[in-house]
Amino acid sequence: MTMPAPRVAPLCADCVADSAGGLTFDVTARGASGVAHLVLRRRDADEEIGLPLTPVADGRLRAALPSTVALPEGRWDAYARVTGSEPQRLTPGATDLSSLAARIPSGSRGHVAVRIPYATRQGNLTVRSWLRAPHAEVGELRVSSTALTVQGRVYGTDLAPDAYAELRARHRPDPARRTEVAVDQTKFNFSVAYARLEPGVWDLWLRPGGEAGPRVRIARLLDDVADKKPVFTYPRARVQTPDGPVEAGPYYTRDNDLSVSVSPVGS
Repeated sequence: MTMPAPRVAPLCADCVADSAGGLTFDVTARGASGVAHLVLRRRDADEEIGLPLTPVADGRLRAALPSTVALPEGRWDAYARVTGSEPQRLTPGATDLSSLAARIPSGSRGHVAVRIPYATRQGNLTVRSWLRAPHAEVGELRVSSTALTVQGRVYGTDLAPDAYAELRARHRPDPARRTEVAVDQTKFNFSVAYARLEPGVWDLWLRPGGEAGPRVRIARLLDDVADKKPVFTYPRARVQTPDGPVEAGPYYTRDNDLSVSVSPVGS
């Protein structure tokens, strides 16, 4: 009788984030030997990064991803490459991301890099990476019965006196809605009147240098939450527009960008 092959115990990795935006992975091999590298594979792209795994205390193997190592924006699935075999998917262990919540990047490099490890629905370890140059970070959102007020801060560029915000309709050729911005050094503040918007999804952008400068997607990245959409939820307001009543409210997209959803109210 043929005996079934023994099951290979999953490899588990603890993750610690540092205040500079780097990550350290401690892998518990659970009997595996010859583990040489931790491999990050960018999902939906032919790209991977190998990080050497070196022995540390208690038989663990450690790999470091410094903030100085570029990690293009996307989702990076984590594997351990064992000598002589195919890379094995890693599962998440203990995760310490406390330093991310208090992190304030300098923006001196002209960009903001964010890496947040998280568990997928299948229980595997993946790192969500953002690389924004420049970056407009959402601070406080205030929702009223008629409007959304956005407070935030810009990194990697300056705010000009003629800075403004844009609301752009997704998947439609509608002209962008321009909104005035109050500027205080690197901080910005503006309001979105729901009655100005037709039904659909409107993405929020900042023009920190005015018409001559870049268009920067407004997002919330600087914390330890990889997927904001199910965590940060906001009330929807019912307002009257020239096209009839609508319900409107802000939400975070799958990429943690800020948008406003407007839906017609059925008669």
